[in-house]
Order: sequence, then structure tokens, then C-alpha cells
Amino acid sequence: MDYTQLGRTGLKVSRLVLGTMNFGPQTDEADSHAIMDEALDAGINFFDTANVYGWGENKGRTETIIGNWFAKGGDRRDKVVLATKVYGNMGPDGPAWPNHDKLSALNIRRAVDASLKRLRTDHIDVYQFHHIDRDTPFEEIWQAVDVLVQQGKILYVGSSNFPGYKIAQANEIAARRGGTIGLVSEQCLYNLAERRAEMEVIPAAQDYGLGVIPWSPLHGGLLGGVVKKEAEGGRRSSGRAADALNDPAQRAKIQAYEDLVDKHGLRPGEVALAWLLTRPGVTGPIVGPRTAEQLRSALRAVELKLSEELLAGLDEIFPGPGPSPEAFAW
Repeated sequence: MDYTQLGRTGLKVSRLVLGTMNFGPQTDEADSHAIMDEALDAGINFFDTANVYGWGENKGRTETIIGNWFAKGGDRRDKVVLATKVYGNMGPDGPAWPNHDKLSALNIRRAVDASLKRLRTDHIDVYQFHHIDRDTPFEEIWQAVDVLVQQGKILYVGSSNFPGYKIAQANEIAARRGGTIGLVSEQCLYNLAERRAEMEVIPAAQDYGLGVIPWSPLHGGLLGGVVKKEAEGGRRSSGRAADALNDPAQRAKIQAYEDLVDKHGLRPGEVALAWLLTRPGVTGPIVGPRTAEQLRSALRAVELKLSEELLAGLDEIFPGPGPSPEAFAW
């Protein structure tokens, strides 16, 4: 496994990030523990989750599964750089109750303590804001963060799904206040089929020293060989992948992608991950395996060296928008 610094910090993290969103909803606890053991054995030390994972009446379940895994011992917690998120409503089921979501100082304090209890740990290494909160000023957010850092409950702070201007705003206010070093990572939607982050989000992250952590690197399975699987009678696509395949133009792109990858004797999903590892500013993509074999496929991607010919072919099929303002102006 290769390692890199997380943004401008001294923290070393693996070039693949283990996403845990499927632990609970798709993968039972025993299999989830086996996947985490295999990931750790392979050198993946960066684990990502969120307080809402498990969803609905089971929200928090994923953090509990991870906490039970830590409780098995064997230096599991010490070896892991643990990241979780705050924003989604964690209040009781039924009508939303005030102050159980978003980024108020009250909810951040409440959410950290609840996550620590579920995760069965005394600190969170990277605490991430899952979405922007248009109602809470960053002065209040950073004040809450300062307290939690002083208490030793969190070490670093990251963002997720932030536009470029919010990354800038957050870190400029952090710099004015002193204390916290501000955001050190941004987790964004970024893959071959969705490259809009290249316009402003990734440049902002690079300028402010944030590591970029792409989520949905296979774009909901669309880049994982769906056309071939469909032709071979495999599981039908759903969600984002199904919508794209119903569009003739998008389907033609995916077919061209699979043909190009096949010409080079490679697997689509592994190429999609390996491509992200070549991109400027990217710390490592999040892989969210439902099974151990999906994890092994992701691990193979780290070893791939994509040729210049293949990279050029990928750009022809999935051209990026280019940086702003040139992407929309002169």
C-alpha cells in the first residue's frame, strides 16, 4: 500500500480509503468485520464513516459496527485513521426535532459525544462536515471545533460536498480567528464520468492545502463494467447507473469506455480507481465494498500504472470541464 500526507498535515494516510456506508444496510456485522480486517492487513489505514450511516431507524448502526470491531483489540484502533461526519438529523424518529442536525455548536457537541460512544473510542481523527450549513456562521462552527480539539475529542476537521467558495470562506475565517488550522480535507463527488469538481472545488482544495477524497469513484457502479455485466445476465443496474444507461448518448460513452479498457486487458472498475490516483490533489478515493472480493478488486487498482495512450483515450471519452473561469468564460 502507498501512503501520502493528508493535505497540508503531517498525517499519513493510505491511497485508498475504506468507505463503510454499506456496513449494516448491505453487509452484516460479521462480514463487515472481516472486510475491515482484510483492509487493515492490506495496509489501508484510513477508514471513513458518518453518524447517519445505517439510515432511517438504523442510523448510527454503521458506527456501532465499527466500534464493535475496535473493541476486539489487536491494536485495531491505534492503526486506523478514523474519519466520521456530522450534519444529518440524528434525532428521534418522527417529525424533526430542533438542534439534532446541521452544524450549530450545540449539535456538533452532541453529535461528537454520540459518535464517540458508538465508535467506542476516545477521539475522532478527522471530523468532517457532511454538508454546508447555510444557517450557521463559521465563527460559531470553529468555536465549537476549538473546544473539541482542546478536549482531545477530535484532531483534524474536514469538509464534504463543499463548493469551492465555502472551502475558501471556512479557511479564511479560521485563519482570522487563530486556533484551529481549518479544513484539511474535502470529500467530494469526483470520477471519470463526473469531473465538475475540477472547475473550482479541487483548485480551492489545492490552494488551501486540503487533501481531496473522492466519493463514488465508480459513479454508482456505472464505471464498473455495467454494460458487459448486463449482456452476461448479471445484476441489473439501479440508481445513477440505470438512469445513465437509459440515455443512448451516455450508454454509448460507457460502451466506448468498456471497449477501451478491454483493449488494454484491464478491468473497468480498477481503471476508474487507478485514474483517480493519477489526478492532482487527490489523496485517495473512497471504496465502499459490500464484499471482500470488491475490496480485493480495489486493492489491485493501486498497483495499476495507466499508459499515456490509455489516459488520453479516457480523456477523449470523458473530457473534463477544465478549470474556471475558462470552463465558462474566456
